[in-house]
Amino acid sequence: MSARIISGIEIAKQIHQELKQEIAALKERYRLVPGLATVLVGEDPASQVYVGQKAKTCAALGIHSERHDLPADADEETLLALIDKLNHDPGVHGILVQLPLPAHIDERRVLYALDPRKDVDGFHPMNLGKLMIGEPDYLPCTPYAVQQCLIRSGVEIEGADVVVVGRSNIVGKPLANMFFQKQKGANATVTICHTGTRDLARHTKRADILIAAVGKPRAITADMVKKGAVVIDVGVNRIGKTESGKAILVGDVDFEAVKEQAGAITPVPGGIGPMTITMLMLNTLKAAKTASGIV
Repeated sequence: MSARIISGIEIAKQIHQELKQEIAALKERYRLVPGLATVLVGEDPASQVYVGQKAKTCAALGIHSERHDLPADADEETLLALIDKLNHDPGVHGILVQLPLPAHIDERRVLYALDPRKDVDGFHPMNLGKLMIGEPDYLPCTPYAVQQCLIRSGVEIEGADVVVVGRSNIVGKPLANMFFQKQKGANATVTICHTGTRDLARHTKRADILIAAVGKPRAITADMVKKGAVVIDVGVNRIGKTESGKAILVGDVDFEAVKEQAGAITPVPGGIGPMTITMLMLNTLKAAKTASGIV
């Protein structure tokens, strides 16, 4: 029997309805409009698509959005000056610098320059540190998306054996920190696997919840998954194009084979991707309420 499909698209729709209602209420009661600024350096096609999707979602939910595009050869000081300006703009509650940045710009310096109160991506070291001690202001959007997909699909996280394959600062590390906290929607036993892990399958096969975030097409195969496990696929890999020129996308999980072994699974596309943007909207709303002193 094939696995139950956890649709990020459907869960995102549910959260969008909740957000639209709350944002409308904020406008009516406090005349408060949450504001998100996106910053894009260069013309990377994937980044262009992501930024466009974020602007479209903002418009649908009633969030003010403004887009700041800089040329690929923009110097670091120009970018830092823009961030400083947005840090001091009271109409901007959240700032998102689209990654990756061009090689001549120090990504760490840029992330450190963000006002932590406006860091709705959750990557500033202050926000990551608060996550570590169990007092987060903003959860990083992709790990947050994974957690919400599980919770809203009725998956029990507390007490589960969670195996995360991948240790990036964007997904693996923060996700592990989230899931071992003694909190609701967490309190799991977490194992992180990576390129230095010996006998990867030995770890993945004991997972109640297996999360793949390695950036390698179909790296997780059916023989690496315990029967009935919940499999969350964070990866998005372009492996070619169709005859019409459309990109062919696959995840880090061999979906067709693993769905026959798993109890539940997220697809690619249509899984974690739509939810990541939704969590960005949720963080922007939280930033606006916090800045305005609204509990």
